[in-house]
Amino acid sequence: MNRTFVSQATLASLALMLLNSCSSRYTEMPSANYDHRIKSLVMHYTAIDYAKSVEALVEPKGLSSHYLVPERGDPSYPYATLQVFQLVDEQDRAWHAGGSYWQGRTDLNDHSIGIEIVNVPQCEWDTSTQASRAEHGENRLCTFPDFDPEQIEKVTELAQQILARHPDIHPTAVVGHSDIAFLRKNDPGPRFPWYQLYQNGVGAWYEQDTLARYWRAFNQQPVSTGLLQAAMRAYGYGVTETGVMDEATRSALSAFQMHFLPWNVSGHDDSQTTAAVFALLDKYFPSKLEQLWQRYQREAEVTPYVPPAPQVGQIDARFPEPEAQRSSRTWVNDKMAFKAYQGRGAITLTATADATVEIEVNGQTLNLATPLQAEQRYHYSLKRRTQDGLNTLHVKSVQPEGTEVQVQVPYPTLIDATAQYHDRFKAVDALIEQDIADGFPGAVLVVVKDGKIIKQTAYGYAKRYAENGELLASPTPMKVDTLFDVASNTKSFATALAIMHLVERGVLDVNAPIYHYLPEYRGEGREARRVRDLLQHQSGYAPQVLFHSPDNALGKAFHSTEKAKTERLMLADVPFVDGNGVRSSYSDTNFMLLGTLIERVAGMPLDQYVEQHIYRPLGLQNTLFAPLRKGRQPSEFAATELQGNSRGGRVDFPGVRRYTLQGEVHDEKAYYAMNEIAGHAGLFSTAPELAVLIQMLLNGGGYGDVHLFATSVIDSFTAPHARDRSFGLGWRRAADGETRWHFGPYASHQAYGHTGWTGTATVIDPALDLGIVLLTNARHSPIVEQGESYEFTGKHFESGNYGSVITGVYEAVLDKR
Repeated sequence: MNRTFVSQATLASLALMLLNSCSSRYTEMPSANYDHRIKSLVMHYTAIDYAKSVEALVEPKGLSSHYLVPERGDPSYPYATLQVFQLVDEQDRAWHAGGSYWQGRTDLNDHSIGIEIVNVPQCEWDTSTQASRAEHGENRLCTFPDFDPEQIEKVTELAQQILARHPDIHPTAVVGHSDIAFLRKNDPGPRFPWYQLYQNGVGAWYEQDTLARYWRAFNQQPVSTGLLQAAMRAYGYGVTETGVMDEATRSALSAFQMHFLPWNVSGHDDSQTTAAVFALLDKYFPSKLEQLWQRYQREAEVTPYVPPAPQVGQIDARFPEPEAQRSSRTWVNDKMAFKAYQGRGAITLTATADATVEIEVNGQTLNLATPLQAEQRYHYSLKRRTQDGLNTLHVKSVQPEGTEVQVQVPYPTLIDATAQYHDRFKAVDALIEQDIADGFPGAVLVVVKDGKIIKQTAYGYAKRYAENGELLASPTPMKVDTLFDVASNTKSFATALAIMHLVERGVLDVNAPIYHYLPEYRGEGREARRVRDLLQHQSGYAPQVLFHSPDNALGKAFHSTEKAKTERLMLADVPFVDGNGVRSSYSDTNFMLLGTLIERVAGMPLDQYVEQHIYRPLGLQNTLFAPLRKGRQPSEFAATELQGNSRGGRVDFPGVRRYTLQGEVHDEKAYYAMNEIAGHAGLFSTAPELAVLIQMLLNGGGYGDVHLFATSVIDSFTAPHARDRSFGLGWRRAADGETRWHFGPYASHQAYGHTGWTGTATVIDPALDLGIVLLTNARHSPIVEQGESYEFTGKHFESGNYGSVITGVYEAVLDKR
């Protein structure tokens, strides 16, 4: 082989020539306005042993990091002594951070150095309690091993050298992967010796006496959630100030605690954690702290909001009315109206002192005890005084002067009158029973009229077909109290009711921009959207995003099987297909976003809010989300699709269910992408319990002693949109026959309700004091080909398409013979 040797002199000459050549082309004029690319140092644990780490970080199509530090005792490590391996030059971009945020910068791969440290935690998830596999979820259990002391010595020495080479890395920018991506990561974990590194000049830490000072202050006057979020953001964490202790904030707090309070990793906003945040700001960002501390002092002076005492029933007032509320029009004072039905109703009185009280109902004086004894509750029947509809109450006199009487009148409750109306519904019965005979699976029909249940019947079977589409030898009969997946009726009977309740409480304004409650909802026109635009399907979103499928129309980036990721995509990335308010376009995305908004405003999951604040107070035990996780059994439910979400094997995506669904929400977005609890679908209920909710609405916002919202709130939510009368706020409307396929031809202009994909329909018609609940399991049926498409056979029957049955109910009610 021929080799050519070049002398040192020749090399020097060539170098000089090149230098002269370059200098002849450019004249240096150094600017003072620049800095260095590297701003952060990020620590990771590998979560796998050395050999697997090398495979993941070195081999093609994997991840990478600038450095890899092994540990002793690793059987896969082949060398006798610990070595530090450089995988990527510090000036090059390694792929170690992923989606990330720190101190105003995103995508930290562009301006950080990553150190991977071999350390293998053991983590498990209990998916029986929650489907989520969140890094900081309460259903996650991790065991974190100690780091190898010699390994930490290597890491410390390496970090010191990196900091010397890159002076723009501030002490607060020496972070863990969990700090910059707290929703996805928890490395390097709570056993990483951050304080030890700090003692060796690497990273940040607070002063103990400063921590104690803030801790004592915050024990006396806690920091508000919004202020804590702002402080976390000021230090560097990608937290959005929402004022609500949401999942993102809890995850950020967990990451912060693993870094600075590893003995207290709870995700809770306790005074110690808050004090540590402020102590760090005090030391490293005093100018930011000053603004936050002034805000803390201002907020400490604000009188805490005390919500009014809950109203009992439809009238819950003291008489005589306070002077500030009295009118100069004397005939309007000390009078109120209430809804009742003839021969029904009651009143409760409690006087502040012994008193003689005169009260009229519908102009008739009540026979009351004389006197009413102080603080004793008196109950009187009104059945001889009441009439159907509006009733009048007048407290004419309370003596002696200065004494007050508390008057409470409950809302009407349903009574069973089915026996009286049995013959009215023969035509409806015949229609549904013939469909059952011809193969339709099953249905439950409940009708309420004038405060009475006048129809309550179960038809057919809760489970009729095997997974292969054949009839079961022993099908499960339908019962009146069978639970149904009500599908998009969730939009009305969960999401809309929750928002109505929040409006009643004064904590939500439907005319406010969405970003007022979800601050990260910005960009590409999102600032223009109001809460009401989502409720009225006027926001411009497409009908749906198939988050559960990698093959969705928006691409793999929109594939999500985690609720937190799905919400991030909806808040920042899901595009609009129309301008705001251009047209009505029914979209699940609107109500998925509304579910997230409710959780932010309420500070609790959607299911907890509606179950605790609406359903349970009304005595409803069978109206709930994710019922199988709450102790219910599949046999209690009407079955839906025979082979899960596969359409008889025609549809496939990762994790697709292929068994008959009972008690699991059918909607793919709710089940796979939202952990079964979403604003557009996921609610289960029975026909009788939906009837109670309908009567509550017909009553004007309450039932029995429970008051949920004012009649004016119902009126505003059920009023027609100016350009599309078929939409209210969270409700569909009869719209003078425009939606007769649902409401039939006889519904009044006031009628509203909703339908659900599984085969459910509801109608509320205040003009007739009428409510209809039709629950079917139409999708629990074989699938047949229709050209290039296919259809459930259950949708070929009149019973599965609402309008005919609803029409028959109206005819039965309106027939006075």
